[in-house]
Amino acid sequence: MSRKLEGKVALVTGSGRGIGRAIALKLAGEGARIVLNDLDAGPANETVDEIRAAGGQAVACVGSVTAPDFADRFVGMAVSEFKGLDIIVNNAGYTWDNVIQKMSDEQWYAMIDCHLTAPFRILRAAQPVIRNLSKAETEAGQRVVRKVVNISSVAGLFGNAGQTNYSTAKAGIVGMTQTLAKEWGRLNVTVNCVAYGLIKTRLTVTADGASTANIEGRDIKVGVNPDLMAAMERGIPLGRGGTPEEAAGAVYLLCIPESDYVSGQTLLCSGGLTGI
Repeated sequence: MSRKLEGKVALVTGSGRGIGRAIALKLAGEGARIVLNDLDAGPANETVDEIRAAGGQAVACVGSVTAPDFADRFVGMAVSEFKGLDIIVNNAGYTWDNVIQKMSDEQWYAMIDCHLTAPFRILRAAQPVIRNLSKAETEAGQRVVRKVVNISSVAGLFGNAGQTNYSTAKAGIVGMTQTLAKEWGRLNVTVNCVAYGLIKTRLTVTADGASTANIEGRDIKVGVNPDLMAAMERGIPLGRGGTPEEAAGAVYLLCIPESDYVSGQTLLCSGGLTGI
């Protein structure tokens, strides 16, 4: 049986762990060749090894998506390693919460840089590559549809107390998605967004709800108090948080040929939750 993404080249940021890892494995399982990314070499290389062990192709581009040179390195690796570029998933991210009166400029810009500026730079770097590929295909009488999937959040659609920085960035990526759907349609590129609700990853689920993760030299508090987590899940129509694999499935839907005429849309992947 033919795999739906056979031979496609996919960029996936933040794909050494959590949702990004699940996305990379899902796309690779359908035949895509993956350029992975993670802040740390260990998780990135482990995911590369897992894909290769299953018969797939993958390479790692290690580093922060917020680094000024990252976008060119990332896009360049797709071209140099796999001679193409078909799918871009802007997934990398984390939260750094506080109420607005206590939020520092550093917290504000960290979220804007990671969730909004980094996708902007990656897509800007990708445009000349996609344009040239599309032009050559048109001249050859071919039509190849490419895919961009940006990641937003219910916080970006409805707001969330304590997340002015994160919610603003995630709202911004929706606007970027709608704009690029209009700019890139002529290049046969669909640009869509997936907005996640509660997905259980290392950043939300910890033993005590009060662990930290070191992100770019900052010790960021992660995890949700177990009692609060239970209350949050009771508010979800499906009665539970989602898994990384379920989150990856929503991205996959927007990468396959069946969604070739869907563009400029935001798909809510939240277990039925339509507000917070």
